[in-house]
This record gives sequence, structure tokens and C-alpha cells, in this order.
Amino acid sequence: MWTVVYIAPNRNVAESLKTVLASEGLLVMLRPIGVPHLGEFGAVEILVPESEVEEAMEILNSSVR
Repeated sequence: MWTVVYIAPNRNVAESLKTVLASEGLLVMLRPIGVPHLGEFGAVEILVPESEVEEAMEILNSSVR
């Protein structure tokens, strides 16, 4: 089961955080939310498998400051 660990304000931020998480060996999926016509400027959910949520949160907490 995939779990949302962060909601990025846009696609660029989401891709950057996905790279950070993936470099630590986590599986990462991005899912756009909100209004479809906003494209890369819309919010994006960052999801990881349920078993990796705790590790992802630790990584994000140290990366998003």
C-alpha cells in the first residue's frame, strides 16, 4: 500500500524530493493533485510504500528545512 508522505507545491519540488528519497534506496511515486490544467505548477503528492514511511519522513525532515 502506498502512503503520502509529503505534498509538494509543484512538480519541480516533487521531482527534487523524489530524487533525494530514491538516492536513499526508497521506492517513490508521484501523483498530481488538484486542478489538472495547472500541469507542472499544481501540487503533487509524494508517496512511498507503507513499510518505508518512517524512513522517508526522517529523510524529508532533514531535506525540507
